[in-house]
Amino acid sequence: MTHQRIPRRARGVLSAALAGAVLVPLFAAAAPAAAAAPAVVCTSDRAGLGAKLTKDITAALKGRKATTALSLHDRTTNTRCTLRATQQFDSASVVKVTVLATLLWDAQKTKRALTTREKSLVTAMITKSDNTSTSTLWKQLGLTKVKGFLKAAKMTRTVPGTGGYWGLTQITADDEKQLLGLVTAKNTVLTDASRAYMLDRMNKVVSSQRWGVPAGAPTSAKVHLKNGWLQRSTHGWRVHSIGAFTGKGHDYTLSVLTHDNKTMNDGVNTIQAVAKAVHKGLDPTAAKTATTVQVTPSATYESMPATPERPAS
Repeated sequence: MTHQRIPRRARGVLSAALAGAVLVPLFAAAAPAAAAAPAVVCTSDRAGLGAKLTKDITAALKGRKATTALSLHDRTTNTRCTLRATQQFDSASVVKVTVLATLLWDAQKTKRALTTREKSLVTAMITKSDNTSTSTLWKQLGLTKVKGFLKAAKMTRTVPGTGGYWGLTQITADDEKQLLGLVTAKNTVLTDASRAYMLDRMNKVVSSQRWGVPAGAPTSAKVHLKNGWLQRSTHGWRVHSIGAFTGKGHDYTLSVLTHDNKTMNDGVNTIQAVAKAVHKGLDPTAAKTATTVQVTPSATYESMPATPERPAS
């Protein structure tokens, strides 16, 4: 074996470093490569649609500061889009759809109809995003039943909030897509009657809360949605919108979750920019609904008793 001779000057530098018990690298290490930002990924059986949606959704999100996740599934063209689809977000009131699904799933076991009281609570919870009604149903069901439904529904990354904090349930865009998929297609988890009831309630959300994913939807589509919004000291405003679009050839769902919004309207605007790109891509020639919706973060829209500072009763 041969040894490369070290020049006298280099030997001096090395000796001085060792004498001072300091490791001096002779060559600077390469800086680690920055992690690539998550990208929108779309695929479709319709030629060119996946690439168009990828481009248009990416453009809609350009320059926006919110952390955004989305999951789209259009059965008609077998189109799917995802972005951060498995990242968890505080649910805010989007979890109310899961509460309703759990209530119906549990009632199905004994083949009972919902009571008049339960129907009243459900209507307030879904159509007006009433929190008191939600807290009552959440307490009635309990975590065991909620977790049971999540398992049956294969919503594997959804974690129910504890201590009455239903608004802090951890959700993902993919799990919300899974839930909407169960609501809009025949399956063994929810009966046809349960699915029809859920779609009817979600279609009757009050006008002041019909922002988000319906923006730019075809006027021929029937819209079923639920929104959620919550401000906390970390990640600013959480603003979410999930929806299903059915009827007259429409058969798709869209879930958009955001946090790190400075204001509620920032989140609404981000979601609506994504929604407009999606609806235009799926049905470019259809007449569209209005897309300009501004909201005010006040009790008129939603108060949140189920927060870390004040658990729900």
